[in-house]
Parts: sequence; structure tokens; C-alpha cells
Amino acid sequence: MAIETEPGTLQHPGGGEPTGAKDTRAWWQRPAIHTGVLGAVIGYLVGYYLGRAISANYQQISTSDAHDIAIVLGFLFLVIGWLVGLGVFNDLLRHMAGRPMPDTEKTNGDAAGVARYFRVTLDHKVVGIQYLIGMIIYFCTAGLLAMGIRTELLSPVHHVFSSSTYIELVGEHGTMMMMLMTSVILGPFGNYLIPLMIGSKRVAFPRVEALSFWLTPAAFLILLAAIPLGGFHMGWTGYPTLSVQDTSGADAYAFAFGLMGISMVLAGFNILVTVICYRAPGMRWSRLPMFVWGILGTSVMMTLAAPILSGGMYMLLTDRTVQTAFFTDNLGGSTYLFQNLFWFFGHPEVYILALPGFGIVNEILPVFTRKPLFAYKVAAAGMVGVALLSFFVWQHHLFDSGINPNMRPLFMLTTEMISIPTGFIFLVGMGTLWKAKIRFSVPMLFALALFFNFLIGGVSGVFVSDTGADTTEHGSFFVMAHFHYTIMGGLIFAFMGGCYYWLPKMMGIKLNEKLGKWHFWLMFLAFNSTFLPLFAVGWLGQPRRVFEYALRLQGLNDWVSISSYVLGFSILLFVINFVWSTVVTRDRETGNPWDARGLEWQVPSPPPVHNFEHIPVVLSGPYEYGDPDAPPVADLNPPVGVLVGALASAETEESEA
Repeated sequence: MAIETEPGTLQHPGGGEPTGAKDTRAWWQRPAIHTGVLGAVIGYLVGYYLGRAISANYQQISTSDAHDIAIVLGFLFLVIGWLVGLGVFNDLLRHMAGRPMPDTEKTNGDAAGVARYFRVTLDHKVVGIQYLIGMIIYFCTAGLLAMGIRTELLSPVHHVFSSSTYIELVGEHGTMMMMLMTSVILGPFGNYLIPLMIGSKRVAFPRVEALSFWLTPAAFLILLAAIPLGGFHMGWTGYPTLSVQDTSGADAYAFAFGLMGISMVLAGFNILVTVICYRAPGMRWSRLPMFVWGILGTSVMMTLAAPILSGGMYMLLTDRTVQTAFFTDNLGGSTYLFQNLFWFFGHPEVYILALPGFGIVNEILPVFTRKPLFAYKVAAAGMVGVALLSFFVWQHHLFDSGINPNMRPLFMLTTEMISIPTGFIFLVGMGTLWKAKIRFSVPMLFALALFFNFLIGGVSGVFVSDTGADTTEHGSFFVMAHFHYTIMGGLIFAFMGGCYYWLPKMMGIKLNEKLGKWHFWLMFLAFNSTFLPLFAVGWLGQPRRVFEYALRLQGLNDWVSISSYVLGFSILLFVINFVWSTVVTRDRETGNPWDARGLEWQVPSPPPVHNFEHIPVVLSGPYEYGDPDAPPVADLNPPVGVLVGALASAETEESEA
């Protein structure tokens, strides 16, 4: 049996070079995006008309509920058809039929060529690139929606959109950013780099990894489907009772958000098991790269918090379709319950976004200062502390939602306590920079910007964590400026730094340095010029999600809108740089352009099919810069005796731990 790798060639499931035989199968027999789209369309039509038929048998269901049943079943069958068309279940069916399974260490994504990026593959490196392209598309789409929001706010009296359309734009933008961007770092960099960083040939569950990615395009398209279905008008938080009573666009919102929650659980669980069980001999916990610590904390939060989100969203869907009463007060439910379910995920999500960014920055700093990472154990403790405390702060979002007043001091305390482990990470960064001879390459510039931006976001967070201050600031542009500084100012700047730093490894190309610096300075200045004035706008009383405001605030709003256009242009520069370097110039980088010690940099760029020819033995940590006596980071071709001894030593260390 063989599977297609390139148009017109076949490759055995075990990997290796294409056989060279012509593939005579029809196009619908070669699973890829085109068959996935066909399956999705057929699935939606089957599900929609099945839902109409089912709801017609129940007279007590209202006409609107019957329509919602059809739409939700349509989305369900759309996802199933999409996955079937992509061939996600082929291995399962092969196993059930008693046919031999492909070797997951030699995957069907190993052959060269772009065709592998448009189909399901078990190669973690291909999945990482798929995530990278997908996340850039999702981010740019959400950014265009933000441009529409700022265009409307150029004037308080002359309107580009109606009030209904404006709130739809706000909801789509916020949901897309907070839903799809949760995997913006774990998706591309986590899946691609974690096995390389820990000395593994693959992830623990390659099929789970592939499924976690291919759910994201389905969630993206379903969320966009909310627009022709009438949009949704309750914002990205989806609070009942408005979300229960909203148009059919709310079905798309809840289904897509819940689907993305499933993707997050799969991705987090897979990475968690990979880091715990697949580390190379000698890769002790005290030698883990900081990026791995960040992704590890993120994976724990995803695995524990995202199921709560998915459960809440699908409970909301049953309220909308089959007349359950989880969140309907007059039928015995509780709107307050939804807020607790949503924010029990929603606040760990802030650190799901932040921790990988901290990990990227702590990888970049030692490389461009040529110093060891300052206080490694303190940084690791900070990562663990943030992940732990993130589950104890969610009710500060409910200070104005009817929370028991006696509970407010507790959640104010836990919220402010989380600044302690976050401060650990900041101090580690400052200690690494102290008296360093810094190379101001593009990745380093983005790393430094994260500290500046996240500091402003963190200081402003102290205000909104205080019960008295939050009563004034809640629902204003002050809060909006705060979370953009923590999320975009931290996460997106770290993502950009990671792209410039790791693309030579991931794709064998180095982005243009001069264009990269133009991108950085425009993005940094425009970002601060956009969101810093919004603190003042919020203090002066402008509420969020309202498209009319006091005339005295038009000057500030015009400044913010113009700055946002410059910010959008800076992102366009990155896209141009990425496409130009990847498609046009294609300047190949096969070595280690940063002279980094990380284990991922000890293999060629891009890495070989199986990452490592032999299981490496890790000899030292990745940050031993400036020490001429430091051993190499790993032995990539250890003698059998050394490898056996290292494995025995690793087992002893694990049992003692």
C-alpha cells in the first residue's frame, strides 16, 4: 500500500523517498483540503436537513428553535464531513479492518514538496508549519475586523456602520482573537520545536496533534458563518440571557468556541505527555529550555481549563435549541453560572497566551546577550507559579456581576498575588540584561519590547484587580487598553520575535533584517500610540461596545484610529517579508545563524526527517554561554554503552523524583 506525497508520485506509509510510480487514483481518492471542503459541504447539507426533519416532529419547539437545531446539526456534520474528507479517520478504519498501520516515526509528511502542507500528516514539523500559516491568516482576518471598528470610531456622529453591524464587528474581532489566538505560539512553535528541544524524534500522539490543527480551520469558518446568519450581539464573552435570545449567529459563536476548546485540550494533552515521557537521556528538569517550561505550563492550563469552556458553550447551545435551562433564570437556571464557567477558562487563558511569550523571550535573551540565563530556577518557579495561581483569580471578572461582597477581598488578593511569579520572570530578564553586550537583532528587539509592553499591562492590571477601582473602570476603554497591552503587547510581540528567531530553523529561510527592523519600529511605536491613549479615553468615560461617544473625545479617538492603521501597515510589512523571503528570494539558511546552544540548533536547518539520527544524550543546559569549559549541549551520536548508561541514569533520576 502507498500514499501520495507529491502530485503524480507515491510514497510508502513508512516514509522515505517517493517511489516514483504515477498515482492513478481519482482526485476524490486523494485526501487533502479539496476533499475536506467537499466533505464539509455535504456534511452541512445532511446535518441541516436532518435537523429540520427532527424538529418538525416536535410541536413544542418554536420556529426559531427549530432553525437553530438545523444549524447546529449542520455544523456538527460539517466538522465530521471535513475530517472524513481530509482522511483523519483513515488509520482508524484501516486498524478496524485489520490492515497494517503506518509507522508513526516515519510519517507521510516526510517527502519534500508543498503538497504535504495541504493534507493530514503525522510529522510534527509539518503540523507546526500548518499551524504557522493558519495562525497568520486568522490573526490578519481579526486585524481587518479591528480596522473596521476603528474606522467607525473616527466620528461620534457620522457612521460607517449601523449600531447592529458595529457590535457584530466587535464580537467577531474579539472572539477570533481570544478563540483562535490561544494556539498562536503553542501551535506552530510548540508542535515544531518541543520534540527537537527535548531530544525526541516525534510527539507522543501524532494523530492527536494532526487533529488538533485541522479542527481550527473548521472553527474559523464556522465563526465567520455567524455573519450571514445575522451576527451575534453579546460580544466575545457570550453572556446569557442575550446570547440565549440572540440571532442564529450565536449558534456559530458557541459551536466554534466550543470546537476550539476541544482543539486546545488535544494540543495541550499531547504536548504535556511528550515533555514528560519523551525527553532524551540527560534532559533533566533542570536542563529544560525555558520555552519548554512555558509550553508545559500552557499545556496544563489548556488541558484543565478548556473542557470547562467547551462544556459551557455546548450547554448554551442546548438552551438555544432544545429548551434546556442551564442559563435561563426564569426556568430555574442561572446566568451567573455561565459567567463562572466562562471565566474559569477565560482567566487562565490570559496566561495561556502569556506564558509561551515569556518562554520565547527567555530563549532569545541569553543568545543575544551571550550570557547564561540569570536565575534559571527562579524563572522556572515563576512559570509554575503563574500556571497554578491562574486558576484562583477568575472571579475578579465578576466584581460588577453580583458576586458575594465577602468574596471580593479574596479574589482581589489572589489576583494581585499573581504579580509575584510574573515578577520573577521579569527579574530574570532584567538580570540577564544586566551589564550585557546586547546584539540588537530583530528577535532581540521584539523580546525587549515585550518587557516594556507587559509592564504597562501589568501595572494597569493592578487597577482593575482592585474592587473599588474596577467599579469605575469596568466596561470602559481602560480595561480594553489593559488587556491589549498584556495580550497583544506580550503575545503577538513574542510571536513575531519567535518568527524571526526560529524561521531559519523551521523553514530554512532567514527573514530580511532591514525590513524586519522597519516592521519592529513601526509596530512598536504604532502599538503604543494606539493603545496608550485608550487609558485616558477610558478614564474620561467612554464605554466599550458603543459606537457613539462624547464629542470632546473625538480628537483622542481619531489619533487612536490613525495609529491603528499604521499598526496594520506594520503587520502587512511582516507578511510581505515572510512571503518575499519564502517564495521570491528563498535565501536558504542551513546552519545556526545565531550561534545558539539550544538542542534544536544542533541539527541542520530545516531538521532531517527523524530529527536525530540517533537518540542524543544531553550533557549540559542550553544557556552555558561565556563558559569556555562548558561541555557541548548534547552528544548526537553516542556509543551504545554511553546511551545505555544514560538511559539507566535517567530512569534512576525519574524514580528518585
